[in-house]
Amino acid sequence: MQRVGTPLPIGHRSRSPPCSLLGAVVLVRGAQGDDVREARAGGAAHVVLCEEEASRHLQTEMDAQRALELLHMTVFSQSVSPCGKYLAAGNNYGEIAIFSLSAALSSEAKEESKKPVVSFTAHDGPVYTMVSTDRQLLSASNGEVRAWNWSDIVKKGCKEAWSRRPPYRSSLEVPEINSLQLNPKDNSLLLAGGDCAVHVMDLESGTFTHKFQGHSDYVHCLALRDQFQECLSGSEDGTVRMWDLRTGAQVQVIEVHKYEECSRPQNGKWIRCLATDCDWMVCGGGPALTLWHLRSVTPTTVFPLPPCQQHVMFYQDLILSAGHSPTINHLQISGEIRAQIPCTPHSVHSLCINEHSPEHKVLTAAGSSHKVDVFTNFSYRAFSLCFA
Repeated sequence: MQRVGTPLPIGHRSRSPPCSLLGAVVLVRGAQGDDVREARAGGAAHVVLCEEEASRHLQTEMDAQRALELLHMTVFSQSVSPCGKYLAAGNNYGEIAIFSLSAALSSEAKEESKKPVVSFTAHDGPVYTMVSTDRQLLSASNGEVRAWNWSDIVKKGCKEAWSRRPPYRSSLEVPEINSLQLNPKDNSLLLAGGDCAVHVMDLESGTFTHKFQGHSDYVHCLALRDQFQECLSGSEDGTVRMWDLRTGAQVQVIEVHKYEECSRPQNGKWIRCLATDCDWMVCGGGPALTLWHLRSVTPTTVFPLPPCQQHVMFYQDLILSAGHSPTINHLQISGEIRAQIPCTPHSVHSLCINEHSPEHKVLTAAGSSHKVDVFTNFSYRAFSLCFA
């Protein structure tokens, strides 16, 4: 044992007493650094205090890490449950959060009601797109589609039901899947993304039945023209292509960026969003958001909006769109902007309307924020759901 007055060895001057040393005699340097006294460690109680301190330190680090994740979070996708009571939101960390719309819209709602009832890691990469069948939530990320049973999710059991990978050219190829589209007429799923193709999967058997090829770059978006059994796809290559779902044949190619009234060369030619309504299509991205008559392949209305629109949909007699600005645009077919509603995300990636439950019918908007805005009458933001 070191005698009082004898200098400590250099190796001991910066070493803390180990927490696991029970009942041992340790040396403690005095406040002035020139005297040394004996102290007996406090046994098991000392260990407990050290473990609690380590636990608090770890929790502090985890809280700081999560705060950074929330700060840099982007919510790419949304989908409503078949019952209309729940909203799923997928983010750039591969997480899916499930929010209770019925609880959040209740007159007795509290702040906790606006947080997820359950969340889970669904993919290793971002959750780019989601859709719901009458039984399952389907999510897609890098190269793979996964299914989750809603009956399990609402009971907070998030076990993967199945996963499928499209037939890519190489097993090493892992392209993003940017868009999912359900075709209820034949119970199939259409998916498209980084391999420049549109794949069709039979949901009953899980097999891939068609592959539509023609695009020369990423496919960003899909839309059904189900009255005609056709699918439309918008791509980075600047085209919207129309496909016959029965034969797989390419029916039409529209090079949007080559129409002078739509073209905005400074923003590129990529098509980021599109929607259809019988004989009408609206699409945008690099080119201006434009309404097209499909039978005549004619652009009829160019909307005076800032670049670039990332999501668009037909709703009643309006067109709703959002993109690289913190607003949701209410547009009339004539081209007039009826309203621009402020929202939380500075860039909006996803709009979703709950059509499954009249009681919980809302518009939700998600994007470059950990908050998902909820609009009860579509003309103002009522509140926000928040990732925790």
